[in-house]
Amino acid sequence: MPWTEVSIMSQREEFVALAQHEQRNLSQLAERYGVSRQTAYKWLRRFAAAGAGGLHDRSRQPQHSPHRTPAAVEQTIIAARQAHPAWGARKLWHWLSHQAGVSRADLPAASTIQAILQRHGLINPAEALNHQPFQRFEYAAPNQLWQMDFKGDFRLRDAARTRCYPLTVLDDHSRFALALRACWDQRTETVQTALREVFRTYGLPERMTMDNGAPWGDEGGQPYTRLTVWLVQIGIHISHSRPYHPQTQGKDERFHRTLDVELLRDPAWSEPQSCQVGFDGWRQVYNLERPHQALGYAVPAQRYQPSARPFPETLPAIEYGPDDQVRKVQEHGQFSFRGQTYRISKAFHGHPIGLRLLAEDEWHVYFCQHALGSLNLRTHSTTGHVTYVPERV
Repeated sequence: MPWTEVSIMSQREEFVALAQHEQRNLSQLAERYGVSRQTAYKWLRRFAAAGAGGLHDRSRQPQHSPHRTPAAVEQTIIAARQAHPAWGARKLWHWLSHQAGVSRADLPAASTIQAILQRHGLINPAEALNHQPFQRFEYAAPNQLWQMDFKGDFRLRDAARTRCYPLTVLDDHSRFALALRACWDQRTETVQTALREVFRTYGLPERMTMDNGAPWGDEGGQPYTRLTVWLVQIGIHISHSRPYHPQTQGKDERFHRTLDVELLRDPAWSEPQSCQVGFDGWRQVYNLERPHQALGYAVPAQRYQPSARPFPETLPAIEYGPDDQVRKVQEHGQFSFRGQTYRISKAFHGHPIGLRLLAEDEWHVYFCQHALGSLNLRTHSTTGHVTYVPERV
């Protein structure tokens, strides 16, 4: 992923954060960020010597205040709250404790920070809402599951009143925001373009989960569309949330709420390009600076590392075992097997599927290694997303 002028500092900081992991493959990471190994080591040395300031093209002298007075500490806390008005006292304490020039020994307790904010009128009682937390469950390692969804759309302040549809992709284990993309429609091609960039940078996850709407679900209740078929073909298992149960996508839903409070409460962008720049800046803070309560006030980048599975630039060939029966899916999703007609989603049109014998007359239906359902030749009963089409009399 080339480093553009708009995001060069955020990309360098993200690269350095991900390169801190003991198990990272520096050569692979450097290749995904479009830099040489020599450049990668240069930024790591500069970061080790001077922190984030060392990542600028021009070296900057680090600010250092070894003997802050209580008044100066208070001003630092006020400035931090003004920079991040949605962060509470505990989050501010953890964030400040990792900033250059701020000593933990000089920081007061979170309760004192709360009192300072109240004294200066920086806490609005109306914002102290009692949100019900989602039931917490997380996968054991990064890239085992990514959650993907569109955030509710909003209008830009341009003459055309352009609507923006923020696309978000979140790692379940680390809460690392892999994508926050300003999209101007919800078409399959738009999502694929965004996901290709994400996959090239971070590799492939084992599984992705999404809701049942377009473009990853169709109006007939089928979970397979051109987009999800493409995901399966490149080696990603897919799953969908239960209808009317946002808890299934709980972490991404919570991410959307944070995005609303910290960035989208009053969007003021007047052009699409500035909207994406705003998204990039906020995502950098979220991943690299913002302490996350569910992570013990660590930041997501401390728990995330890219996947070792690279994105295949060319779609892999679809292959089945020597004992599998292979059939080609027709225009409306139908396929013939042993003189009978069955149907799956029309999204598989033109693709080969495999049928694997499970027991007498019982066959499992697969696309790549993804199970679609089963059929029984004797009773014509089916399971999953396979249906029997009776012969017309």
